[in-house]
Amino acid sequence: MAPTTRLHAPTGHRALLITTLAVPLTGWTVHALALHRRLAAARRDPLTGLLRRDAYTTRARQILHRHGDDTAVVLIDADHFKQINDRLGHPAGDAVLAAFGDRLTAWAGPHAALGRLGGDEFAAVLPLPPSRRAHRLAHLVRTLHTPVVLDDGRTVDVAASVGAATPDTIGTRDLAALQRAADTALYDGKHTGRAHLADAAHATVPSVNGRRTGRPGTATWGRAA
Repeated sequence: MAPTTRLHAPTGHRALLITTLAVPLTGWTVHALALHRRLAAARRDPLTGLLRRDAYTTRARQILHRHGDDTAVVLIDADHFKQINDRLGHPAGDAVLAAFGDRLTAWAGPHAALGRLGGDEFAAVLPLPPSRRAHRLAHLVRTLHTPVVLDDGRTVDVAASVGAATPDTIGTRDLAALQRAADTALYDGKHTGRAHLADAAHATVPSVNGRRTGRPGTATWGRAA
C-alpha cells in the first residue's frame, strides 16, 4: 500500500497546484473580458449602436487605405428631425434615430465603418465599386424613407438627405476631403429624395473637421456638430 500512496501523492499535489493557479487566472480572464466589453461599449453610440467619431474615423481610414478608389464615403442627414421631436416627443425622435442606425447597418454590411457624427447626422465608409454605386445609393434612400413604427403603434413618416464622395472622382483618399465633398453634395441635393454624388468642385468648399463650413452647429474652432 505504501508504494501506491507515494504514487498518488504527487498527482494530488499537482492537481491542487493547478487548481490554485487557475483561480487567479480565471479572475483575470473575467476582468479582461469585462474591460474589453466596457471599451467596446465606449466606442459605440448607445442609442444607435454605431461607432462614435474617433472609432469611426480610425475604421474609415483603414477601409480607404485598403480599398482605395472602390470606396464610397456617404453622409446622411435626417430630414425634418426637429419637427418629429417637437410634434411627437423625444422618445419618438430617439426611436427614429435608432431605426436609422439599424437600417444603415443592414444596408452597409459588416465591412463598413458606420458612425453617428452628431444628433441626426450619420456617416458610412464602405467598399463600393463604380458599377454598383447608383443602385446601392438609391436603395439607401428608399430604405431611409420607409416610415418608422413606434412601440405604441404610431407611424412616423421619415426622410433623409444623402451625399456621397469617392476617391476616383474627388482625386484623394483623404477622409476629411471626402467628407467635405460628400457633405456639400448632400446639401446640394437636400430634400430632393435622391442621393447626390459629389464631383471635384464639391471638394473645394472650406470645411471644419471635414464638414462644410457654415453647416448649422459647426463651430469655427474645429469641432463639427
